[in-house]
Amino acid sequence: MKKNETPGVVNSHKSHWSDLIRFEDYWAIWFGFVIIFGSLLQWIPKIPKVGDWTTNPLAAFMIVKEGLVTGNILLDLILLMVGLGVLTSIGIAFMKAESVSRYFIGFIGIFIISCFAYWISHQANIKYCGLSYAMWALLVGLLISNTVGTPRWLKSAAKTELFIKTGLVLLGAEILFKKILALGAPGLMVAWIVTPVVVIFMYRFGTSILKMVNKELVVIIASATSVCGVSAAIATAAACRAKKEDLTLAVGMTLIFTVLMMCLMPVFIKFIGMSPILGAAWMGGTIDSTGAVVAAGSMLGPTAEKVAAVVKMIQNVLIGFLAFFVALYWVTTVDRKPGGPKPNAMEIWYRFPKFVLGFVAASLLFSFIVVPAMRGDFNFVEASYIKPVTKVLRGWFFCLAFTSIGLESNFRDLASRMEGGKPLILYVVGQSFNLVLTLLVAFLAFMVFFPNAVQ
Repeated sequence: MKKNETPGVVNSHKSHWSDLIRFEDYWAIWFGFVIIFGSLLQWIPKIPKVGDWTTNPLAAFMIVKEGLVTGNILLDLILLMVGLGVLTSIGIAFMKAESVSRYFIGFIGIFIISCFAYWISHQANIKYCGLSYAMWALLVGLLISNTVGTPRWLKSAAKTELFIKTGLVLLGAEILFKKILALGAPGLMVAWIVTPVVVIFMYRFGTSILKMVNKELVVIIASATSVCGVSAAIATAAACRAKKEDLTLAVGMTLIFTVLMMCLMPVFIKFIGMSPILGAAWMGGTIDSTGAVVAAGSMLGPTAEKVAAVVKMIQNVLIGFLAFFVALYWVTTVDRKPGGPKPNAMEIWYRFPKFVLGFVAASLLFSFIVVPAMRGDFNFVEASYIKPVTKVLRGWFFCLAFTSIGLESNFRDLASRMEGGKPLILYVVGQSFNLVLTLLVAFLAFMVFFPNAVQ
């Protein structure tokens, strides 16, 4: 494999119909839409979720109705593990990426670790601190890989790209245009004006001022900071063919600062007496995780929570555009040899991460077919199809991906990419710029130009 190539992305300069069953990007789309249509046709039951617990660890697996324990979710978790293992094994078989039996055995191990990460993250005090399942999955994976070492049988199922890309396709189902338009122009201003400016600023700062050699790492950090954290980082990494170590480093920094911002920003907003709506828009445009944005917004009230969530949702729309423009820039500028021929449109198509098409298609399907079919009731669509199935499974795929990232990474490789702390400087400076610019645009949008946008 050539330098900076990501497995599962079409690398050949000839396209064949067989690519649709040979490459990871396409299988992420197929998996995503099998789940989506299974949800819409109500063939998939409600997906089990690990519950909250305080002092009794077993409470996380109990089913409680009206204060009484009526059962547990252990059998449901086993069925989920087998179901996801069988589904993804089909793709593994066609891609011929691994022995199916070896993959399935390894998948069981990764699923158990992911369950453990979910379980830790749902402890009441830990959850209150905002230490998400993603962070615990990454930490547990890193602990294993950097102590006893990741066993070969476990590493065979660490299909980071396949899991995260499938999760991103499912994320598309949560991007509902009617919900976006409910906030209108001010939300679009905050999300779509600031984001490209911050990406360009951080990339130029990282490459021209800090003189960072690893341009892939620079653009991943810039994308994670300006758009939506891990999801944008994954899409960008695929577009520029970054190495897993670059992605791990960017994701690790993003998760740490996300927790800090989620905890500190609501306190600061209340302390200075800022308008909850302005504060919500500010947090929606700067905190790098949708879940963290919702949690932070809830600290300012129910209306602020909705505003913060919608601003972040509008920002999430940019994932596809970001991946396209990064692929375009890398093909035409970064990877182009001096004096070499100008790349054509097909070259850009080969570089473009195909799973983004699934992300866009899922959003369009739910926005313009499913929601209108339900008489425009997007709340019903969310409650019936998204929250109980696609959103929960998206979380499981993301958790599997973070576990895989940890299992495939080691601290020595991560340390070699620090370049004297430059990635950290890039993040801090970039996020500071993002905070100032987003606050300015949010103030103009919600306080000056459209003061009555939110009643």
